[in-house]
Amino acid sequence: MNSEVLERLPALTPLDFFSVQGDLPYSKSAPSTKLMRSRYLLPNTSEWLSEEHFAEVAAAWNESGLFIDVFVEKPFEEALYPRFDWGDAVELFFDTRDLKTAGFATRFTHQFLFLPQAVQGVKAQELTHFRTEDTHLHCDPADLQLSTEFTKKNYEMEIFIPAHCLQGYDPASFDRIGFTYRIHRYKGTPQHFSLSSQHFTLEQHPRLWASFKFIQ
Repeated sequence: MNSEVLERLPALTPLDFFSVQGDLPYSKSAPSTKLMRSRYLLPNTSEWLSEEHFAEVAAAWNESGLFIDVFVEKPFEEALYPRFDWGDAVELFFDTRDLKTAGFATRFTHQFLFLPQAVQGVKAQELTHFRTEDTHLHCDPADLQLSTEFTKKNYEMEIFIPAHCLQGYDPASFDRIGFTYRIHRYKGTPQHFSLSSQHFTLEQHPRLWASFKFIQ
């Protein structure tokens, strides 16, 4: 490989060489936003991805599904659809079997979109793209629960994804889940968790997502 080709390659980040693992805590009922922010925050990986950190994400689980809270430390500006990546938006990615041997999306991988404010009647929906042999119906958008609180300086999104929206979700039999996120901001670059979409197409590389073990 000559030097000219090397110069055209994007700069790699430290997390491109490591896997991210952690524990996902149990919550018997829906946690308050105060509890989520004090006990269930995910690590900040922005420095390792050479990104600006502008949001915090908290996560918990129980048998009924997954609780995700997003705390965005900037004012809400604008949500857009279908070009949601041009505005304020949150994408969540899950692999309910955390299959690190598969180099492609499977029927257990999921991609969800959440908008702080509804656009054209869209506020939450599943976006998962399947291979032909893995195709199944997307979950009903009405089943994805979302509430958003706005202030002049920031906004908070409370998300609940019920178990029936997560193909293969069975913590009693499979004690890990693959996870990553992408948080978009209006007229700004996004924030990621364990993998940057500057270098990888997130939905096509679930084996590179973070692994979380369900704990009680």
